[in-house]
Amino acid sequence: MGCFGDGSFNVEVENGVMSSISCEEEGNRASIEDAVKILLLGLGEDINREGIRKTPFRVAKALREGTRGYRQKVKDIVQGALFPEAGLDDRVGHAGGAGGLVIVRDLDLFSYCESCLLPFQVKCHVGYVPSGQRVLGLSKLSRVSEVFAKRLQEPQHLADEICAALHQGINPAGVAIVLHCSHIHFPDLESVFLDSNHQRWFKVLVSSGTGVFENKNADEWADFYSLLKFRGINMEKVHVRGSSYQSWCTQSFLSAKVSSKTGPVNPVMANAVASIIKSLGEDPLRPELVGTPSRFVRWLMNFQTSNLDMKVNGFLHSGIDSSKTNGDVNSNDKKLHYELSLPFWSQCEHHLLPFHGVVHIGYLISDGYIPVGKSTLQSIVHFYGFKLQVQERLTRQIAETISPLLDGDVIVVVEASHTCMISRGIEKFGSSTATIAVLGRFATELTLRASFLESIPSPTSSDGQ
Repeated sequence: MGCFGDGSFNVEVENGVMSSISCEEEGNRASIEDAVKILLLGLGEDINREGIRKTPFRVAKALREGTRGYRQKVKDIVQGALFPEAGLDDRVGHAGGAGGLVIVRDLDLFSYCESCLLPFQVKCHVGYVPSGQRVLGLSKLSRVSEVFAKRLQEPQHLADEICAALHQGINPAGVAIVLHCSHIHFPDLESVFLDSNHQRWFKVLVSSGTGVFENKNADEWADFYSLLKFRGINMEKVHVRGSSYQSWCTQSFLSAKVSSKTGPVNPVMANAVASIIKSLGEDPLRPELVGTPSRFVRWLMNFQTSNLDMKVNGFLHSGIDSSKTNGDVNSNDKKLHYELSLPFWSQCEHHLLPFHGVVHIGYLISDGYIPVGKSTLQSIVHFYGFKLQVQERLTRQIAETISPLLDGDVIVVVEASHTCMISRGIEKFGSSTATIAVLGRFATELTLRASFLESIPSPTSSDGQ
């Protein structure tokens, strides 16, 4: 398809909706789609399968949207958004457009880790001290912050870029940035069985300051932190520019550990990831990005179908023996038994983005039978979690696997947080999804079903903040 005279043409965005994009954008999107197909084939997936067929398109769209900051300029945002505002008139003090501290708190942002390409969440607090009797429209502080969040990033670098851009754009007496960043700590298939208390998130607090905020002991910082004290910000734990902190990207450490066992990654898949990085507007040869393709491929290979099928089949033939009893059996007197909050990690097959959460399993068991062990149920959850999935299918597969081993009376509830709901499109921070599968008596007996559902604990915060 050729370009129009203005260097653009119409393409189908999704579900028949047409949009005009530039020829360069279309070329970059097509390059990402081709690279995603290579990755899917490397996982052993059928790229013509119904659930996968449009995944390259969806992934390309999500990545381009999630890194749109490369195609935005701070000048275009700030220009025309500076407004005159008088300060104090012939009085000692600071206020208004001459020295009055302005802070916008709790800006929810999402970015992509430059070390592993997994999304991470950011709670951003941005402040500045006006000068020249001018103030910036408050919404612009959020928009400028988002320009840099929508790029491949690392926390301190993100804070420094936002800080420097605002200082240059509005020429204030000083700018202060504090970021509370949360990186999902996604285990590999082997370690998840060895570590039952796996930490889901790694969190770090970073700061950056210019002008009157360059000195971390300045009075202005004391005012800033005082206005953040109810946000859970402890200034003693905030890393400042130039300080060191534990490796931010837990996937980098995990990748190094895995590589010693698995050897080199598939070079075709790694080159495909490098191509994606370049199409997003980055330089894959930048020192911080050189190892990213290999790390991403090693992480992605956790979801290779062949890793699971053999283990699942062997496990189901030997892992559960429903005939074990602890004495006399009364098949007419079944009691509700359940295991709650079994953790899981998975990968959305539509966008190749992680989703994670907990699984609650209930079943009926006759007096005399030994309940299924928690570790057994947890293993089944992991087996079905570690593949390209959708939550509805995951819920059904767990229920169908357990059902024949427990006389068919099973209920499964899955509660999950999807990064594809947060890092793209509607960007619904804090949202979660629940799915349910009911078999046997749970499908027909409302009281029984309600009894199990009432036992499920209230969810804790799933946004990592």
